[in-house]
Amino acid sequence: MNPLLSTSGPLSFVGLLLLSNVFMTFAWYAHLRHLADKPWWMAVLVSWGIAFLEYALQVPGNRIGFQHFSLGQLKILQEVITLAVFVPFAMFYMGESFRTDFLWAGLCLLGAVYFVFRGAL
Repeated sequence: MNPLLSTSGPLSFVGLLLLSNVFMTFAWYAHLRHLADKPWWMAVLVSWGIAFLEYALQVPGNRIGFQHFSLGQLKILQEVITLAVFVPFAMFYMGESFRTDFLWAGLCLLGAVYFVFRGAL
């Protein structure tokens, strides 16, 4: 049996999606800080290069995750991971101030997690 599909599968899934989201967040937003004075096509090319790394982690991560979770559960977990990566990125890398809206969004996502997982509990 593939060791990634054993009991460590869900942890592998989360780890791969965390790393994938770091690359995704940089691909989507870092150009706003570093390439704002460059032509848009240059930002696109740099972002595509970063996004390739995101997909190289996200595709196997979702394949592993789909062995353990439903498609809806995968999507909600992805959104939770995205917010968990985005908030520190926005605050520490982009210099945004913390807003309580981040907290409220997180609480809404916790509600979504409850609803997609309640049948599995």
